[in-house]
Amino acid sequence: MTATADAEAAANELTPLADYLGSVLRRLRALPPLDLDLTQAHGNVLAEDVVAPHAFPAFDQAAVDGYAARWEDISGGGRGPSYVPAPSGTPGGRTIRLNVVGDLGAASWRPVRLTPGSCFSVAAGAPLPVAADVVVPVEWTDQGMAAVEIFRTPKRGYGVRRAGEELPAGTLLARAGTYVSPALVAVFAATGIGHVVVRPSPRVVIVATGDELVDVGRGSQPGQVVDANSHALTAAAAEVGALAYRVGICDDDPEGLRGLLEDQTLRADLIITTGGTGTGPGDMVRRILSRREGGRAGPVTFTDVALYPGTALGFGTVGAEEVPVVCLPGDPGAALIGFEVLARPAIQLLAGAEPVFRPSVRAHLLETVSSPVGLREFRPAHVAERRGGGYTVQPLRGGPFTLSGLAEANGLLVLGERVTTAAAGSTVDVLLLDRRR
Repeated sequence: MTATADAEAAANELTPLADYLGSVLRRLRALPPLDLDLTQAHGNVLAEDVVAPHAFPAFDQAAVDGYAARWEDISGGGRGPSYVPAPSGTPGGRTIRLNVVGDLGAASWRPVRLTPGSCFSVAAGAPLPVAADVVVPVEWTDQGMAAVEIFRTPKRGYGVRRAGEELPAGTLLARAGTYVSPALVAVFAATGIGHVVVRPSPRVVIVATGDELVDVGRGSQPGQVVDANSHALTAAAAEVGALAYRVGICDDDPEGLRGLLEDQTLRADLIITTGGTGTGPGDMVRRILSRREGGRAGPVTFTDVALYPGTALGFGTVGAEEVPVVCLPGDPGAALIGFEVLARPAIQLLAGAEPVFRPSVRAHLLETVSSPVGLREFRPAHVAERRGGGYTVQPLRGGPFTLSGLAEANGLLVLGERVTTAAAGSTVDVLLLDRRR
């Protein structure tokens, strides 16, 4: 049997990634909804559709500073305005003069009406007088106080915002599953909404396991490895909108690990562990959480998935509250890829967000790459838009295990299980990372 055939046979024993993800995500449910004050809703996902209870704008108002008038008075169709010689250089050779009968600011509330040949000085946001259908900008006038001379005639409706012209009452403002952005908060507030029903941000606890781990602030040495994972995964969970809590390092002690996880179920909607998912002599997480007790399977099932890097993943529940737990590999690169593939969609689903997966594009590959047979590979890459449309993707050096490549990447090149070589010039799938650069 050839080495390639051996590799294919071993890969056939692995669970396809799509099947594994489907089985995990079907076991999760969005968190129960909460009614939150509008100031606290930003960053959450709506649990129900939101409809405008009131129109926006709520009343006819001026859109610019200027003079509210009747368009027929300034267009020459009315009887009221008087025409006077215009300043030199004024188009048309004449100006229009109107009597200024009052001033209106944004706080004005008494209804007023225009009569022929008159106007009101108005500030942007001020309610319009009855019969006004145009606002002449101040820079098109001599800015008079008792009377104003208009040098330029705007079109009918210029500078006017009619009640409900942007959002009539009853408008569907946002559907369930929509992320509450700052702009959406403004829309809700402007239409009279003070509370919205949202899915709460999932509380995610991150635990790093291993006797070899030491905290940051020093270099690794034989027998000691700096814990990069729990810090990175806490940042990744926060990036996706979770309330992330880093517990720190847990030694490979069975009772200590069980006790720690049991304690964290009181404040967690999801627990993420990193390290110990393999079958080696030091992989205690897999041994402890998958151990059969009383004839029953362990609380977490570990599966060898057709994923590169990091084939060993775990999922289950812990504690009386049956809090979901995701177990990721200990290698930092594999842990971050495992987070993207499994933990991030789980957080999105708990938050009620749609879609749960990152957006992807088809891109023109700039360099030939090889990939392990039978495994779906996620490789750090740089994506760029092409002139004339479309995308190009450049794989970053070092492959998926390199932290420097992940730090530079704005996308993940995805090579399917049947792809062993992707030639330069071919079209490939790329997941887009939403990191701000």
